[in-house]
Amino acid sequence: MKATTPLHPLDAWQAAALLARRELKAVDLVRACLDRITEREPQVRAFVQLNADAALTHARQLDAGPVRGLLHGLPLGVKDLLDTHDLPTAYGSPIYAQHQPLADAAAVALCREAGAVLLGKTVTTELANMSPGVTRNPHNLAHTPGGSSSGSAAAVADCMLPLALGTQTAGSLIRPAAFCGIVGFKPSHNRVPKAGVKSLSETLDTIGGFGRSVRDVGLLGAALTGDARMADPATYAQTSAPRIGFCQTPDWNQADGDTQQVWAQAEKALHGFGAALELPQGLNHLVQVQKDIQAFETARSLSHERLQHHSQLSSPLQALLAYGLTISGQAHAGNLQTTANARSQAATLFSHFDVLLSPSSIGEAPPLALGTTGDPLFYRTWTLLGLPCIHLTFAHGRNGLPVGLQLVGAYGDDHRLLAAAHWVHARLTEHQLTR
Repeated sequence: MKATTPLHPLDAWQAAALLARRELKAVDLVRACLDRITEREPQVRAFVQLNADAALTHARQLDAGPVRGLLHGLPLGVKDLLDTHDLPTAYGSPIYAQHQPLADAAAVALCREAGAVLLGKTVTTELANMSPGVTRNPHNLAHTPGGSSSGSAAAVADCMLPLALGTQTAGSLIRPAAFCGIVGFKPSHNRVPKAGVKSLSETLDTIGGFGRSVRDVGLLGAALTGDARMADPATYAQTSAPRIGFCQTPDWNQADGDTQQVWAQAEKALHGFGAALELPQGLNHLVQVQKDIQAFETARSLSHERLQHHSQLSSPLQALLAYGLTISGQAHAGNLQTTANARSQAATLFSHFDVLLSPSSIGEAPPLALGTTGDPLFYRTWTLLGLPCIHLTFAHGRNGLPVGLQLVGAYGDDHRLLAAAHWVHARLTEHQLTR
């Protein structure tokens, strides 16, 4: 590449191709990202730890050896909920200040094995719950980047990194992607190993990540799952357009004017490629079930913190744990059975559709002054069902902040979701440009 061409804005798939052909050095890409971090980190505050010297050393080793894998030479950010053997992992809590794990989380190890260069740990909210962290939205520093994968999303959106890992228990991948205007991918539940990740809810926790294009998160998804079909969604895209189910969900009345507007734009752009879909009764009122499962399991997963460090927990987290303890084991068993029944029924959603189009957020990212990371309303049901989801950004709201929509796929059909998303995103973006 020409020396004058900036490297930090490269999409992951573009950089990966150049690195694989040896037309770009990993050390140069890492330096470019570190320079961008130096420039922007004081404002955005996406990182809790940087690994600059080790990252440059690793990059030089990669440049001197064979191409390692799908993520060869790509700088990576890791949400500070995933253990790393060479950087502290505090889980967004003062309880774990300077806590140093002995081993990488499985997802981190898989990314390193595929050639990724760990550049740093990114900010998460307190124990990946709802109390905001210090990160700001790079599009407007007075607004939230979302939570709980706030630092990962903001770093990718601000071109500090091409890729970053995050997790979702309610909406912590899709919401930050929506607020920061990037692509966020939540794989099917249990497609990515969760070993070495601070657990909140075994029923819900899912590892995924962020990029600036569908192809980016496809590379990351392939490295995390071993499913090579995800690596290039364009290759596996259907010869015909995907059949799209337009699913506003039962909570559509909560969507504000910005989300309603982008929905109308999407209907125009995708006219003739799908039809409206209403969720069947068994899938129609699952938001409270998701909330109760998350509260019950989090109250027990964080038993040590609750019992030994209660005063170091924020008031909102104390309240969530207290609520979780009011839910009986019998009620939880009933919620798990409801979830199992709903997950079985979810397959019927795809009898006539390849993917579902659904709202990603109520609207634009709220101001930081409100003390919230945003409402995960439109993600809870899909997370409960364990379905793969991807946020596609293509528009802006009344305040100039990103707004988009999400696509939802059938369980285990992550590669088909990515292929459809590649097609849909291109059409939505083209329509937006020609409006």
